[in-house]
Amino acid sequence: MAGTLLTFLSSFGQTYFISIFSGEIRAEFGLTHGQWGGIYSLGTTLSAAVMVWSGGLTDRFRSRLLGSGVLILLALACLAMAVSTVWLLPAVIFALRLTGQGMTVHIAAVSMARWFVASRGKALSIASVGSSLAEAVMPILFVALLTVWDWRQLWVLSALIAIAGVPLLRLLLRRERTPQSMAENDQSTGMKNIHWTRGQTLRHPLFWFMVPALLGPPAFITAFFFQQVHYAEIKGWTHLDLVSLFPIYTGFGIAAMLGSGWLLDRVGTGRLIPYYQLPMVVAFAWFAIAGSPMSALVGLFFLAMTAGANATLPNAFWAEFYGTANLGAIKAMSAAVMVLGSALGPGLTGALIDLGIGIETQYLFVAGYFIFATVMMKIGIAQVGHTQSNRSKG
Repeated sequence: MAGTLLTFLSSFGQTYFISIFSGEIRAEFGLTHGQWGGIYSLGTTLSAAVMVWSGGLTDRFRSRLLGSGVLILLALACLAMAVSTVWLLPAVIFALRLTGQGMTVHIAAVSMARWFVASRGKALSIASVGSSLAEAVMPILFVALLTVWDWRQLWVLSALIAIAGVPLLRLLLRRERTPQSMAENDQSTGMKNIHWTRGQTLRHPLFWFMVPALLGPPAFITAFFFQQVHYAEIKGWTHLDLVSLFPIYTGFGIAAMLGSGWLLDRVGTGRLIPYYQLPMVVAFAWFAIAGSPMSALVGLFFLAMTAGANATLPNAFWAEFYGTANLGAIKAMSAAVMVLGSALGPGLTGALIDLGIGIETQYLFVAGYFIFATVMMKIGIAQVGHTQSNRSKG
């Protein structure tokens, strides 16, 4: 439940939530689409850089303490947005993305991967349900509230919700052990039966074979939702027709998340992870040719298959292949790559649209990218020959 709470509250730093207020922010500060997108990408990129350091804190501090501190900082970031000026906006976006999208999700994922071994997949999938629930509920709720409240008032409300999560998190984790004691008493080693350090991981070829797969989903899933208005326009659909499919997409994603968690506990991450991005090939190829909103639902189904699995398989991968002693520091590197991807995707697709390369053509190339990412994962996993879960009983 603690992991679910953290991923739910991460919504205040996620693109799907911040973008609710894009129109109000641009109107308030006189920003063009390009200027707003540039500020957003800048803040997100800076947060990815800081994640390399801050993510390692999960190896030193209890999730109870670190999670509480991050939620307090997230609440302050929400308050900063409520009183922001145009000059403060890059710093506010940085704070929201670091504490929301970055650290809350990172703490939840590292904690689940460290605390659970035999049921790691199930724990990760349950924790990630919070993010899916927030994605389904928060945009609808806050769009409705925008009709009666000022957008700045809603950011104050967001701060109050975030801060209310602190005592609940501390209650849920009142008997938590320290990361150091987990490493000493409940070891789960990685390849070669050792606990890898971050430096060793970065020097190992497998990490770099995984980088395209780490970048892809956050870059292009974020880009799809960021460009949803433009996509509907060029298809000749209403925006409402498209977004009405999103709750169904969320349902698909939750099913994929729970299913992938169940499978990885039985089959092992190494056998599953090389193939989990193949549905993205179908998804983006289908988005390129879809002729109606209902046909786009086919693409959303395949998108959800990878999006759901992306909440469990990569997180389990780091623990299974590199061990849990330095899991926070190692996963911080992957989290930074993923946050960077979420910054690059919207900016790249927007720039290509400005250059005259249509979104449908782009999506065909995106489908090709995921073929490339799949090949890289397959080569990397085959080289280490690690296809069975490596679980040590504490």
